[in-house]
Amino acid sequence: MTATDFILAGLVAVGAGLDRVAFLQSMFSRPIVVAPLTGWLLGDPMVGLEIGILLELLWLGRLPVGASIPPDDTQVAIGATVLSLSMESLLGMSGMPVVILCVMAAIPLGKFGQVFDRLARHANGLVLKRNKAFSSGSPRKLERLHLACLLHFALAGLATFGVIVGGGTVLLYYLAPVLIGAVREAGLSLQYSFTLVGAAVLLGLINISRGVSLFSAAFAGTLLVLWVR
Repeated sequence: MTATDFILAGLVAVGAGLDRVAFLQSMFSRPIVVAPLTGWLLGDPMVGLEIGILLELLWLGRLPVGASIPPDDTQVAIGATVLSLSMESLLGMSGMPVVILCVMAAIPLGKFGQVFDRLARHANGLVLKRNKAFSSGSPRKLERLHLACLLHFALAGLATFGVIVGGGTVLLYYLAPVLIGAVREAGLSLQYSFTLVGAAVLLGLINISRGVSLFSAAFAGTLLVLWVR
């Protein structure tokens, strides 16, 4: 990957980070959307699609709504995509096992997104408390303050992206050669575990009666169809 690739990914991180909580909220920031987009911009949309599929279920029930600040799934998706594509040039590794390793490295680093998000909200709160433009009613001053608050969220997203890519690169440089064999041996079972964990998370959030029965029936029906085929 070149410096231009990292700049492109950083721009996506800023735009998607703003879409996540501060601007538009058009769902462009969802992992299933932003990861393939990042992969496409960097020349390999399939890697992004694989990462988006692995991550989307895990965060469907944890949205940044109101005071809730979950780990930054948007930057995890973008960062994992960048890591997956950079591992080929850095270590000569590619394929689904590398994708899984990159996702597993990016997920815990996504916790930094909570820290940076809180800092951005705190900075915006200080702007509201200390500035007199709100009482003066000046539209231009209010617009500048609004843009400043957006800048705080943009910097938070970019900082999270930087931590995931930087920290993930260091971790994978030392751990990927050691763990890649075990991940290859686990094969499909490790891929399915992401889906099962995501389904379990959603099941715990289903607010309808007989949710467990419906899930079990759907799961059994899917297995039956696969067996018949």
